[in-house]
Amino acid sequence: MNKPSQIILPEAFSRRSFLKTTSMASGALLGALSAERYAHAAGNSDEIKIAMVGCGGRGSGAAGQALSTYPIGPVKLIAMADIHPDRLESSLSNLQKTHAERVDVPKERQFIGFDAYKKAIELADVVILSTPPGFRPMMFEEAVKQGKNIFMEKPVATDAAGVRKVLAAAEEAKKKNLKVAVGLQRHHQAGYIETIKRLHDGQIGDIVSMRAYWNGNRPWQKKRADLEKSPLYGRPLTEMEYQLRNWYYFTWIGGDHIVEQHIHNIDVINWVKNGHPVKARAMGGREINHGGADDGIIYDHFAVQFDYEDGSTSYSEARHQPGCWNSVSEAVVGTKGRCDVNKYQMFVTGGDNWRYKVEGAKDPYQQEHDDLFTAIRENKDYNEAQYGAESTMTAILGRMAAYSGKEIEWDKALASEIELLPEKLAWDANPKIMPGPDGLYQRAVPGETQVI
Repeated sequence: MNKPSQIILPEAFSRRSFLKTTSMASGALLGALSAERYAHAAGNSDEIKIAMVGCGGRGSGAAGQALSTYPIGPVKLIAMADIHPDRLESSLSNLQKTHAERVDVPKERQFIGFDAYKKAIELADVVILSTPPGFRPMMFEEAVKQGKNIFMEKPVATDAAGVRKVLAAAEEAKKKNLKVAVGLQRHHQAGYIETIKRLHDGQIGDIVSMRAYWNGNRPWQKKRADLEKSPLYGRPLTEMEYQLRNWYYFTWIGGDHIVEQHIHNIDVINWVKNGHPVKARAMGGREINHGGADDGIIYDHFAVQFDYEDGSTSYSEARHQPGCWNSVSEAVVGTKGRCDVNKYQMFVTGGDNWRYKVEGAKDPYQQEHDDLFTAIRENKDYNEAQYGAESTMTAILGRMAAYSGKEIEWDKALASEIELLPEKLAWDANPKIMPGPDGLYQRAVPGETQVI
């Protein structure tokens, strides 16, 4: 795969010109995305063919949920793609056990390599894009080019150049009447839907302050020494092989945990505010990830202040440190009370408090697929790419503010010309971030690191 083309913006995005400029950019960038193929407009009795691109745990989960929409209409997984054969084989084996009658992926429809996604996309009506997020923009663009309906996991990019690419492709998807879902499942969670509806209706007045947390433990880690001793390799890894196995710890492919995980809570605040922030200030660094080679370059804590257009501020925290107080949650304060958003409860000053009763609500991961496949079969307008891109960019803005130590405006962040994806994607090619002679990677240093 070649390096994705980059949009050089003639002017900074402003809040008012955001959609207009994106629409113009889509024409410039996506002239090649002709209407050569459109997604099959399925009726309820038509079988929908699914391709899965990215066969890790989340991709396998998403594929299982897509296959579980069969009560809405017949579905079948017919193609899979990944850069790692072992991931594809493991995912396929598990899906065959749980959805045997709806999985038909023979060897000739199992695609391996950096260009494998194009082959899998070509065969399907609906594409699941679940690779690490650094690949998302070019794969989303390709799926739109081929005229496919799409489910793509969050986040949708790891840098501003990728966000712009997604926004441009999203406009083209609308022109082609393609259905696009993004894996921000809280938008399909009954308690969140009702709570935020009540906030928008003014139940606690005007929202004047917000906070969002993703404070927890560090997730998985793939150590170079263990990989090189494993039966998968048994030899020294190239730098590309290593970083793609340990992708969570490299910003170009994972985005850092403020983007990869905390996006969920950031997205909820954007939803509450009906828009994105206009600037951010932040602090961040590494207390637990002291700089060991397998810790890559990401931070282990962030504290960000996001300012919104109406003057309100969201106080945002993300932390990966064991043995500490943890919380994954959102809350807001209004002129007439406060709301614990993730608990679906409101405390109204001088009024009636409220709490949503969770009774029989469907799993939101399943609900988001049910909603997508219903929209496909009933040909309803369905495109979540814009808010997925805006929430992704909000998280990236927070990372940029923390890495640089600067206050950064939305317009300037979105127009950044720094592109993180390597010039060439191949096993013997080098990523842009390489270890030094001591085997360690240079991390962002606030006050020194340039992000725009």
